[in-house]
Amino acid sequence: MKILTVIGARPQFIKASVISRALSSMHSNVQEVLVHTGQHYDANMSDVFFTELGIPCPTHNLGIGGGTHGENTGRMLEKLEALMLLERPDRVLVYGDTDSTLAGSLAASKLHIPVAHVEAGLRSFNRKMPEEINRVLTDHLSSLLFAPTDRACSNLIKEGVAKEAIHRTGDVMYDVALLFKEHAKKPDWFDQAELRKDAFALCTIHRAENTDSPQNLKEILKGLDSENVKFVLPLHPRTRLKLQKIGAPLPSNVHVTEPVGYLEMMWLEANSKFIVTDSGGVQKEAYFHRKFCITLREETEWMELVEHQVNTLVGADSKRISDAIDGDTSFQSDAELYGDGLSAVRISKILTGDFL
Repeated sequence: MKILTVIGARPQFIKASVISRALSSMHSNVQEVLVHTGQHYDANMSDVFFTELGIPCPTHNLGIGGGTHGENTGRMLEKLEALMLLERPDRVLVYGDTDSTLAGSLAASKLHIPVAHVEAGLRSFNRKMPEEINRVLTDHLSSLLFAPTDRACSNLIKEGVAKEAIHRTGDVMYDVALLFKEHAKKPDWFDQAELRKDAFALCTIHRAENTDSPQNLKEILKGLDSENVKFVLPLHPRTRLKLQKIGAPLPSNVHVTEPVGYLEMMWLEANSKFIVTDSGGVQKEAYFHRKFCITLREETEWMELVEHQVNTLVGADSKRISDAIDGDTSFQSDAELYGDGLSAVRISKILTGDFL
């Protein structure tokens, strides 16, 4: 059996690490062809994850990135179609909600190759988010839908997806957190920055709705400005460019770093007081490390975190951000929301079930 896996962004590298590992260890007659679209082309946003997580080097690297959503998706679609005609895979495996995911799904479905989607069924119900369009379309192009939660399964059923195509597998991100937690790495610069464990908050900002809006960025920075909290902000290349463009100064309590690898990010998450982010993945990672999360969005795909009061939505509103930072940021939940750490094994078995 041949599986062609399409990845292109940091969260996908992380998820692929455990599923690729499961496929290679459990099934000797399965060949995985790994295709990196190049959507994250910065070395700190891409190459380091392959090294740290033990992901096999991609069979193909398309080198596509840096354009608009339409440009990226169109170029990826063209190159992926050619690759699929060359490789003739039995299934195409895609992850999450990126342009790479949509392009892979479109190319495969046009060639009548079955598509399997990891993290199916997630919904923010905000169609202004490019990610929402990508994930909805991918779900309706897929024949195997690996849903991490009961809510994700329910979303798919409500949209008319056939029940037999939906598999409640748990969340592969939890698998990764368990697998690599003992390998978390303190960044080299941490001590020199006069930071202390459990005495700083971690912040990430990268979502287009925030970075493309000067008003939102300014509101977020204003909200982060606090006499009581020291922030560590690994700065996404997109965010850095936007901040330079609008000339917005960072508050003095915000320590800016270059993007960090997954193992360093895991250490920062585990040793922070709490986390402020607009990332979907980091919201869950905060939960895995039992850290309260303040989310710089008006909605989330992970509503169960809000319902369990370990996540609060504050948008890009400086007062709401400030109030949340100065409020109760303790983590108070013992719920297990995302499975048992065996999601990748389940997905591997389902993926290969018809061929073994």
